[in-house]
Amino acid sequence: MTPLVAARGVTIRFGSVPVVAGVNVSVSAGAEMVVVGRSGSGKTSLLLTLAGLLEPAEGSVTWPGLAIDPMARRRQIGVVFQAPSLVPELTAAENVMLPLRLRGASRQQAVAAALEALAIVDAAEAAQALPAGLSGGQQQRVAIARVLAGRPRLVLADEPTGALDRVNALRAVTALRDEVRRTEGALILATHDEELADLFAARTVLDQGRIAEGVG
Repeated sequence: MTPLVAARGVTIRFGSVPVVAGVNVSVSAGAEMVVVGRSGSGKTSLLLTLAGLLEPAEGSVTWPGLAIDPMARRRQIGVVFQAPSLVPELTAAENVMLPLRLRGASRQQAVAAALEALAIVDAAEAAQALPAGLSGGQQQRVAIARVLAGRPRLVLADEPTGALDRVNALRAVTALRDEVRRTEGALILATHDEELADLFAARTVLDQGRIAEGVG
């Protein structure tokens, strides 16, 4: 099966220090993979590189199963960052709508997609609230909804549950997985949480920037 993203011999350096060294990753549509490792092990750098947001110092990243045009491809990749980064002047629903409107969706289409995505992550009650009125956990669920509303084919989630309690963390990851499965996309999730990692069959363990163990 043609992979949505493939990394070959990827090395990422900050200055002269390698944070990821010689990593190979291939993820196809329908696949789910968790990347685990301690803080500083290179998880975030790897995800940013797989998303095309960080250029590797060595090796290559390609997206054979996604659009060739970089702008079109960017719309097929969704990234959930550690920090929600919501626009403070916009309501939760408007934050979710914003990327859709920028892509040319009508207001009606964007509203419907935003409300559906907020409901998926159990944040429907926050739709009309400004970020300042939301808890950290609610803000993060809105950020996840913002990605899901665009129905990307490849979702990369970097410690997406750091601001959530245990119950809501499991709910958020389950909702993320279910929606990606429904749209027949692929999910790569980085976490240091072993309980969340155990939900995934395919696991890549990063230790000081190198793959220490691979399963699946």
